[in-house]
Amino acid sequence: MEAHIWMTGRVGSDVERRDVREGLMFASFRLACTPRLHRAGEWVDADTTWITVDCVRALAENVLASISKGDPVIVVGRLRTHAWVDATGIPHERLTIEAASVGHDLTVGRTAFERVRPSLSRPESVELGDSVESVESVESIEEIVDAVLEAVA
Repeated sequence: MEAHIWMTGRVGSDVERRDVREGLMFASFRLACTPRLHRAGEWVDADTTWITVDCVRALAENVLASISKGDPVIVVGRLRTHAWVDATGIPHERLTIEAASVGHDLTVGRTAFERVRPSLSRPESVELGDSVESVESVESIEEIVDAVLEAVA
């Protein structure tokens, strides 16, 4: 069973980029969630929950270009636990979110959306058989349709 969640908070760290292998971009950041509570007639901050958000492929590229430390965001994804044992033998666990979607929280501000169209590097002359072969590595349906229509034209 998958644990799908959504969280709101502020980006608590710079977005870090790593190229895991050729063609696979990875980005991560820390998300800070601090609830406000009404106690004794006034608003106070409760304890902050920190969680790491991991993004891959196009989402990673767009997150790198769009968000920065302090931005209010909404994150949707799968909750994961990463466990390890350090050099002294002490076990550790960390919760992360494998993000499916990340966006600015518009309840506290405004943003402008800019659609990014992925570019395919294609040879100058493409035969239909060649385009089908090159399409096998493309992940977006929109990119596949564009590649096939261009090859047929």
